[in-house]
Amino acid sequence: MADHGRLSLRELNRATLDRQLLLRRHPLPARQAVLHLAGLQGQAPLAPYVGLWTRLTGFTTDELSYLLSERTVVRAPIMRATVHLVDAADFVAFRPLFGPLMAAGLRSNYARTLTGVDLGELTGRAAELLAKRPLTRAQLATELAATWPEAAPMSLAYAATCLLPVVQVLPRGLWGKSAQATWTTAGSWLAAAGPAATQAPAGSPLTGSPGHEPTRATTPPLAGDLAAAANAGRPVDRLVLRYLAAFGPASVADIQTWSGLTRLREVTERLGLRAYRGPDGAELLDLPDVELPAADVPAPPRFLPEFDNLLLSHADRRRVIPHGQPVPLWPGNGATRGSLLIDGFWDATWQITDVALTITPFRRLTAAEESAITAEAAELLAFTSLASPARPIRFS
Repeated sequence: MADHGRLSLRELNRATLDRQLLLRRHPLPARQAVLHLAGLQGQAPLAPYVGLWTRLTGFTTDELSYLLSERTVVRAPIMRATVHLVDAADFVAFRPLFGPLMAAGLRSNYARTLTGVDLGELTGRAAELLAKRPLTRAQLATELAATWPEAAPMSLAYAATCLLPVVQVLPRGLWGKSAQATWTTAGSWLAAAGPAATQAPAGSPLTGSPGHEPTRATTPPLAGDLAAAANAGRPVDRLVLRYLAAFGPASVADIQTWSGLTRLREVTERLGLRAYRGPDGAELLDLPDVELPAADVPAPPRFLPEFDNLLLSHADRRRVIPHGQPVPLWPGNGATRGSLLIDGFWDATWQITDVALTITPFRRLTAAEESAITAEAAELLAFTSLASPARPIRFS
Protein backbone atom coordinates (compact mmCIF):
# COMPACT_ATOMS: atom_id res chain seq x y z
CA MET A 1 0.00 0.00 0.00
CA ALA A 2 1.34 3.43 -0.96
CA ASP A 3 2.70 5.76 1.70
CA HIS A 4 0.76 9.04 1.67
CA GLY A 5 3.18 11.03 3.79
CA ARG A 6 3.91 11.76 7.41
CA LEU A 7 1.37 13.26 9.79
CA SER A 8 2.39 15.62 12.54
CA LEU A 9 1.09 15.01 16.05
CA ARG A 10 -1.30 17.93 15.67
CA GLU A 11 -2.60 16.64 12.31
CA LEU A 12 -3.18 13.24 13.88
CA ASN A 13 -4.95 14.85 16.81
CA ARG A 14 -7.30 16.81 14.58
CA ALA A 15 -8.03 13.78 12.38
CA THR A 16 -8.96 11.71 15.43
CA LEU A 17 -11.17 14.44 16.90
CA ASP A 18 -12.89 14.77 13.53
CA ARG A 19 -13.71 11.04 13.42
CA GLN A 20 -14.86 11.18 17.04
CA LEU A 21 -17.32 14.02 16.31
CA LEU A 22 -15.42 16.32 18.67
CA LEU A 23 -14.31 19.17 16.41
CA ARG A 24 -17.90 20.39 16.32
CA ARG A 25 -21.24 19.06 17.49
CA HIS A 26 -23.15 17.13 14.85
CA PRO A 27 -26.87 16.95 14.03
CA LEU A 28 -27.00 13.16 14.20
CA PRO A 29 -29.66 11.08 15.94
CA ALA A 30 -28.21 9.23 18.91
CA ARG A 31 -28.48 5.80 17.28
CA GLN A 32 -26.54 6.98 14.24
CA ALA A 33 -23.83 8.38 16.50
CA VAL A 34 -23.57 5.12 18.45
CA LEU A 35 -23.20 3.29 15.14
CA HIS A 36 -20.60 5.70 13.81
CA LEU A 37 -18.54 5.53 17.00
CA ALA A 38 -18.71 1.71 16.96
CA GLY A 39 -20.09 1.90 20.49
CA LEU A 40 -19.28 3.89 23.60
CA GLN A 41 -17.59 2.61 26.72
CA GLY A 42 -20.42 1.79 29.12
CA GLN A 43 -18.96 0.37 32.34
CA ALA A 44 -20.12 3.53 34.09
CA PRO A 45 -23.82 3.32 33.18
CA LEU A 46 -24.47 7.03 32.55
CA ALA A 47 -21.18 7.83 30.82
CA PRO A 48 -22.61 7.36 27.29
CA TYR A 49 -25.11 10.15 27.93
CA VAL A 50 -22.33 12.66 28.56
CA GLY A 51 -20.33 11.17 25.69
CA LEU A 52 -23.20 11.77 23.25
CA TRP A 53 -24.07 15.20 24.67
CA THR A 54 -20.53 16.45 24.05
CA ARG A 55 -20.68 15.27 20.41
CA LEU A 56 -24.23 16.00 19.24
CA THR A 57 -26.52 18.99 18.82
CA GLY A 58 -29.87 18.77 20.55
CA PHE A 59 -29.17 15.48 22.32
CA THR A 60 -31.38 14.76 25.32
CA THR A 61 -31.23 12.06 27.97
CA ASP A 62 -34.68 10.85 26.90
CA GLU A 63 -33.35 10.01 23.42
CA LEU A 64 -30.87 7.44 24.68
CA SER A 65 -33.18 6.14 27.40
CA TYR A 66 -35.75 5.49 24.68
CA LEU A 67 -33.26 3.55 22.57
CA LEU A 68 -32.35 1.41 25.56
CA SER A 69 -36.01 0.81 26.39
CA GLU A 70 -36.74 -0.17 22.79
CA ARG A 71 -33.67 -2.46 22.89
CA THR A 72 -32.22 -0.98 19.72
CA VAL A 73 -29.05 -0.32 21.72
CA VAL A 74 -27.74 -2.55 24.49
CA ARG A 75 -25.14 -2.46 27.27
CA ALA A 76 -23.05 -5.59 27.12
CA PRO A 77 -19.49 -6.94 27.26
CA ILE A 78 -17.92 -6.87 23.81
CA MET A 79 -14.73 -4.97 22.82
CA ARG A 80 -11.88 -5.67 25.25
CA ALA A 81 -14.40 -7.88 27.07
CA THR A 82 -15.71 -4.73 28.77
CA VAL A 83 -19.23 -3.32 28.91
CA HIS A 84 -20.02 -1.02 25.98
CA LEU A 85 -23.16 0.70 24.78
CA VAL A 86 -23.57 -0.65 21.25
CA ASP A 87 -26.22 -0.85 18.59
CA ALA A 88 -28.13 -4.12 18.86
CA ALA A 89 -27.39 -4.96 15.23
CA ASP A 90 -23.67 -4.46 15.87
CA PHE A 91 -23.83 -6.66 18.95
CA VAL A 92 -25.41 -9.50 17.00
CA ALA A 93 -22.88 -9.13 14.17
CA PHE A 94 -19.71 -8.68 16.20
CA ARG A 95 -20.16 -10.46 19.53
CA PRO A 96 -19.11 -13.87 18.09
CA LEU A 97 -15.68 -12.40 17.28
CA PHE A 98 -15.02 -11.91 20.97
CA GLY A 99 -15.87 -15.41 22.18
CA PRO A 100 -12.20 -16.54 22.23
CA LEU A 101 -11.22 -13.33 24.06
CA MET A 102 -13.86 -13.93 26.71
CA ALA A 103 -12.79 -17.57 27.09
CA ALA A 104 -9.13 -16.58 27.46
CA GLY A 105 -10.04 -14.12 30.19
CA LEU A 106 -11.99 -16.82 31.96
CA ARG A 107 -9.04 -19.23 31.86
CA SER A 108 -6.59 -16.65 33.20
CA ASN A 109 -8.80 -15.43 36.04
CA TYR A 110 -11.01 -18.30 37.16
CA ALA A 111 -9.58 -21.64 35.98
CA ARG A 112 -8.21 -22.57 39.43
CA THR A 113 -11.57 -22.08 41.11
CA LEU A 114 -13.54 -24.07 38.51
CA THR A 115 -11.72 -27.41 38.69
CA GLY A 116 -13.98 -30.24 37.62
CA VAL A 117 -16.69 -27.97 36.16
CA ASP A 118 -17.83 -28.86 32.65
CA LEU A 119 -18.09 -25.43 31.04
CA GLY A 120 -20.53 -26.62 28.41
CA GLU A 121 -22.93 -27.84 31.09
CA LEU A 122 -22.37 -24.65 33.05
CA THR A 123 -23.26 -22.35 30.17
CA GLY A 124 -26.29 -24.45 29.32
CA ARG A 125 -27.61 -24.28 32.87
CA ALA A 126 -26.85 -20.56 33.17
CA ALA A 127 -28.61 -19.85 29.88
CA GLU A 128 -31.73 -21.59 31.18
CA LEU A 129 -31.67 -19.60 34.41
CA LEU A 130 -31.03 -16.22 32.76
CA ALA A 131 -33.67 -16.76 30.09
CA LYS A 132 -36.28 -17.36 32.80
CA ARG A 133 -35.52 -14.12 34.63
CA PRO A 134 -32.67 -11.59 34.80
CA LEU A 135 -30.23 -12.19 37.67
CA THR A 136 -27.40 -10.35 39.32
CA ARG A 137 -24.11 -12.23 39.39
CA ALA A 138 -24.64 -12.92 43.09
CA GLN A 139 -28.08 -14.41 42.39
CA LEU A 140 -26.71 -16.43 39.49
CA ALA A 141 -23.86 -17.68 41.70
CA THR A 142 -26.34 -18.98 44.29
CA GLU A 143 -28.38 -20.79 41.63
CA LEU A 144 -25.35 -22.40 39.99
CA ALA A 145 -23.76 -23.43 43.28
CA ALA A 146 -26.61 -25.87 43.83
CA THR A 147 -25.29 -27.91 40.88
CA TRP A 148 -21.56 -27.35 41.45
CA PRO A 149 -21.15 -27.07 45.24
CA GLU A 150 -17.39 -27.68 45.13
CA ALA A 151 -16.66 -24.66 42.89
CA ALA A 152 -16.39 -21.05 43.99
CA PRO A 153 -19.91 -19.65 43.47
CA MET A 154 -18.87 -16.26 42.07
CA SER A 155 -16.43 -17.95 39.70
CA LEU A 156 -19.34 -19.93 38.32
CA ALA A 157 -21.29 -16.73 37.74
CA TYR A 158 -18.38 -14.92 36.11
CA ALA A 159 -17.68 -17.93 33.91
CA ALA A 160 -21.28 -17.95 32.72
CA THR A 161 -21.33 -14.24 31.87
CA CYS A 162 -17.96 -14.58 30.09
CA LEU A 163 -18.98 -17.51 27.92
CA LEU A 164 -22.60 -16.56 27.20
CA PRO A 165 -23.60 -13.55 25.09
CA VAL A 166 -25.34 -11.55 27.83
CA VAL A 167 -26.64 -8.00 28.25
CA GLN A 168 -27.39 -5.84 31.25
CA VAL A 169 -31.09 -5.14 31.68
CA LEU A 170 -32.96 -2.00 32.65
CA PRO A 171 -33.38 0.09 34.71
CA ARG A 172 -29.58 0.14 35.00
CA GLY A 173 -28.33 2.49 32.30
CA LEU A 174 -31.46 4.67 32.23
CA TRP A 175 -30.94 8.32 33.09
CA GLY A 176 -32.16 9.11 36.59
CA LYS A 177 -32.39 5.43 37.58
CA SER A 178 -30.12 3.33 39.72
CA ALA A 179 -29.92 -0.45 39.91
CA GLN A 180 -27.50 -3.31 40.33
CA ALA A 181 -25.96 -4.85 37.24
CA THR A 182 -28.50 -7.52 36.30
CA TRP A 183 -28.03 -9.91 33.39
CA THR A 184 -30.00 -11.91 30.88
CA THR A 185 -29.14 -13.69 27.67
CA ALA A 186 -28.85 -11.47 24.61
CA GLY A 187 -31.13 -13.84 22.71
CA SER A 188 -34.03 -13.52 25.13
CA TRP A 189 -33.57 -9.75 25.52
CA LEU A 190 -33.50 -9.00 21.81
CA ALA A 191 -36.18 -11.51 20.88
CA ALA A 192 -38.63 -9.48 22.94
CA ALA A 193 -37.77 -6.40 20.90
CA GLY A 194 -38.55 -7.98 17.52
CA PRO A 195 -36.39 -8.15 14.38
CA ALA A 196 -36.25 -4.37 13.81
CA ALA A 197 -34.00 -3.92 16.84
CA THR A 198 -31.18 -5.92 15.27
CA GLN A 199 -31.32 -4.26 11.85
CA ALA A 200 -29.10 -1.24 11.31
CA PRO A 201 -31.09 1.82 10.14
CA ALA A 202 -30.97 2.70 6.45
CA GLY A 203 -28.80 5.72 7.15
CA SER A 204 -25.79 3.88 8.51
CA PRO A 205 -22.68 5.63 9.83
CA LEU A 206 -21.13 4.77 6.49
CA THR A 207 -23.82 6.21 4.20
CA GLY A 208 -25.33 9.12 6.09
CA SER A 209 -28.46 9.69 8.10
CA PRO A 210 -31.96 10.33 6.72
CA GLY A 211 -33.01 13.85 7.53
CA HIS A 212 -29.43 15.02 8.03
CA GLU A 213 -27.18 16.14 5.21
CA PRO A 214 -24.07 13.94 5.46
CA THR A 215 -20.73 15.73 5.47
CA ARG A 216 -17.17 14.53 5.71
CA ALA A 217 -16.91 15.51 9.37
CA THR A 218 -20.23 13.91 10.27
CA THR A 219 -19.94 10.61 8.42
CA PRO A 220 -16.48 9.85 7.05
CA PRO A 221 -17.17 8.15 3.71
CA LEU A 222 -16.12 4.72 2.59
CA ALA A 223 -15.37 4.32 -1.09
CA GLY A 224 -16.72 1.64 -3.41
CA ASP A 225 -15.59 -1.81 -2.42
CA LEU A 226 -14.88 -0.77 1.16
CA ALA A 227 -18.44 0.46 1.66
CA ALA A 228 -19.68 -2.94 0.50
CA ALA A 229 -17.20 -4.72 2.76
CA ALA A 230 -18.31 -2.66 5.73
CA ASN A 231 -21.91 -3.73 5.26
CA ALA A 232 -21.35 -7.33 4.20
CA GLY A 233 -18.65 -9.98 4.12
CA ARG A 234 -16.40 -11.06 6.95
CA PRO A 235 -17.42 -9.60 10.31
CA VAL A 236 -13.79 -9.00 11.33
CA ASP A 237 -13.19 -6.98 8.14
CA ARG A 238 -16.28 -4.93 8.90
CA LEU A 239 -15.12 -4.37 12.47
CA VAL A 240 -11.71 -3.07 11.36
CA LEU A 241 -13.31 -0.68 8.86
CA ARG A 242 -15.72 0.58 11.50
CA TYR A 243 -12.83 1.21 13.87
CA LEU A 244 -10.92 3.24 11.28
CA ALA A 245 -14.05 5.26 10.46
CA ALA A 246 -14.29 6.24 14.13
CA PHE A 247 -10.65 6.32 15.31
CA GLY A 248 -8.35 6.47 12.27
CA PRO A 249 -5.72 6.92 11.05
CA ALA A 250 -4.40 4.18 13.32
CA SER A 251 -1.88 1.38 13.56
CA VAL A 252 -2.66 -2.32 13.70
CA ALA A 253 -1.62 -2.18 17.36
CA ASP A 254 -4.20 0.56 17.91
CA ILE A 255 -6.97 -1.56 16.39
CA GLN A 256 -5.96 -4.49 18.57
CA THR A 257 -5.86 -2.30 21.70
CA TRP A 258 -9.39 -1.06 21.08
CA SER A 259 -10.87 -4.44 20.23
CA GLY A 260 -8.79 -6.84 22.31
CA LEU A 261 -8.44 -9.04 19.20
CA THR A 262 -5.10 -10.22 17.81
CA ARG A 263 -3.63 -11.13 14.41
CA LEU A 264 -5.33 -8.22 12.68
CA ARG A 265 -2.38 -7.49 10.37
CA GLU A 266 -3.65 -10.21 8.06
CA VAL A 267 -7.02 -8.46 8.01
CA THR A 268 -5.69 -5.00 7.21
CA GLU A 269 -3.49 -6.34 4.41
CA ARG A 270 -6.52 -7.50 2.40
CA LEU A 271 -8.58 -4.31 2.77
CA GLY A 272 -6.79 -1.93 0.41
CA LEU A 273 -6.29 0.75 3.03
CA ARG A 274 -4.40 4.04 2.74
CA ALA A 275 -1.12 4.27 4.65
CA TYR A 276 0.47 7.25 6.39
CA ARG A 277 3.47 7.65 8.65
CA GLY A 278 2.85 8.89 12.16
CA PRO A 279 4.93 11.52 13.98
CA ASP A 280 7.52 8.88 14.91
CA GLY A 281 7.49 7.18 11.51
CA ALA A 282 5.23 4.28 12.46
CA GLU A 283 2.72 3.06 9.86
CA LEU A 284 -0.84 4.33 10.29
CA LEU A 285 -3.72 2.93 8.28
CA ASP A 286 -6.86 4.69 7.15
CA LEU A 287 -9.84 4.48 4.86
CA PRO A 288 -9.05 5.57 1.30
CA ASP A 289 -10.24 8.90 -0.05
CA VAL A 290 -11.04 10.37 3.36
CA GLU A 291 -9.90 13.97 3.63
CA LEU A 292 -8.09 14.84 6.85
CA PRO A 293 -8.69 18.20 8.56
CA ALA A 294 -5.92 20.77 8.69
CA ALA A 295 -3.70 20.93 11.75
CA ASP A 296 -4.83 24.48 12.53
CA VAL A 297 -8.58 23.67 12.72
CA PRO A 298 -9.79 25.02 16.10
CA ALA A 299 -10.75 22.42 18.69
CA PRO A 300 -13.19 23.75 21.29
CA PRO A 301 -13.12 22.49 24.88
CA ARG A 302 -14.95 19.17 25.26
CA PHE A 303 -16.07 17.53 28.50
CA LEU A 304 -15.64 13.76 28.22
CA PRO A 305 -17.13 11.24 30.65
CA GLU A 306 -14.98 8.77 32.50
CA PHE A 307 -13.88 5.76 30.42
CA ASP A 308 -14.43 7.64 27.13
CA ASN A 309 -13.06 5.55 24.29
CA LEU A 310 -11.19 8.52 22.81
CA LEU A 311 -8.64 8.09 25.60
CA LEU A 312 -8.59 4.28 25.68
CA SER A 313 -8.63 3.09 22.08
CA HIS A 314 -5.07 3.52 20.81
CA ALA A 315 -1.89 1.71 21.80
CA ASP A 316 -0.04 5.01 21.35
CA ARG A 317 -2.17 7.64 23.10
CA ARG A 318 0.03 10.67 22.46
CA ARG A 319 -2.42 11.94 19.83
CA VAL A 320 -4.70 13.05 22.70
CA ILE A 321 -2.61 12.58 25.87
CA PRO A 322 0.49 14.80 25.61
CA HIS A 323 1.78 14.20 29.14
CA GLY A 324 1.60 10.41 29.40
CA GLN A 325 -0.68 10.38 32.44
CA PRO A 326 -2.64 7.14 32.88
CA VAL A 327 -6.36 7.43 32.22
CA PRO A 328 -8.14 7.37 35.60
CA LEU A 329 -10.83 4.75 36.09
CA TRP A 330 -12.96 6.48 38.68
CA PRO A 331 -15.83 4.79 40.49
CA GLY A 332 -19.24 6.31 39.93
CA ASN A 333 -22.13 6.43 37.50
CA GLY A 334 -20.25 8.28 34.74
CA ALA A 335 -22.13 11.58 34.85
CA THR A 336 -20.30 13.49 37.59
CA ARG A 337 -16.62 13.39 36.63
CA GLY A 338 -14.38 12.90 33.67
CA SER A 339 -11.69 14.34 31.42
CA LEU A 340 -11.55 17.72 29.67
CA LEU A 341 -10.03 18.33 26.25
CA ILE A 342 -8.39 21.74 25.85
CA ASP A 343 -7.24 22.62 22.33
CA GLY A 344 -7.86 18.99 21.45
CA PHE A 345 -5.71 17.37 24.14
CA TRP A 346 -6.51 15.94 27.57
CA ASP A 347 -5.30 18.73 29.83
CA ALA A 348 -7.76 18.80 32.76
CA THR A 349 -10.23 16.76 34.79
CA TRP A 350 -13.68 17.80 35.97
CA GLN A 351 -15.96 16.79 38.82
CA ILE A 352 -19.47 17.80 39.83
CA THR A 353 -20.25 17.72 43.55
CA ASP A 354 -23.02 19.20 45.68
CA VAL A 355 -20.79 22.25 46.07
CA ALA A 356 -19.49 23.06 42.58
CA LEU A 357 -18.30 21.92 39.19
CA THR A 358 -14.55 21.90 39.72
CA ILE A 359 -12.06 21.90 36.86
CA THR A 360 -8.49 20.82 37.62
CA PRO A 361 -6.13 21.76 34.76
CA PHE A 362 -2.71 20.19 34.27
CA ARG A 363 -1.20 23.45 33.04
CA ARG A 364 -1.74 27.18 33.27
CA LEU A 365 -4.75 28.26 31.19
CA THR A 366 -5.12 31.43 29.19
CA ALA A 367 -7.98 33.81 29.90
CA ALA A 368 -9.59 32.83 26.59
CA GLU A 369 -9.35 29.13 27.48
CA GLU A 370 -10.92 29.70 30.91
CA SER A 371 -13.75 31.66 29.32
CA ALA A 372 -14.50 28.96 26.71
CA ILE A 373 -14.31 26.20 29.32
CA THR A 374 -16.63 28.09 31.68
CA ALA A 375 -19.24 28.49 28.93
CA GLU A 376 -19.07 24.78 28.07
CA ALA A 377 -19.20 23.83 31.77
CA ALA A 378 -22.42 25.80 32.18
CA GLU A 379 -23.92 23.79 29.31
CA LEU A 380 -22.83 20.55 30.99
CA LEU A 381 -24.53 21.58 34.23
CA ALA A 382 -27.70 22.40 32.32
CA PHE A 383 -27.61 19.04 30.52
CA THR A 384 -27.19 17.06 33.73
CA SER A 385 -29.98 19.11 35.37
CA LEU A 386 -27.50 20.14 38.04
CA ALA A 387 -27.51 23.85 37.21
CA SER A 388 -30.22 24.44 39.81
CA PRO A 389 -29.71 24.99 42.63
CA ALA A 390 -26.90 26.96 41.07
CA ARG A 391 -23.48 25.33 41.33
CA PRO A 392 -20.51 27.59 40.77
CA ILE A 393 -17.83 26.68 38.25
CA ARG A 394 -14.39 26.65 39.85
CA PHE A 395 -10.82 26.17 38.65
CA SER A 396 -8.59 24.48 41.20
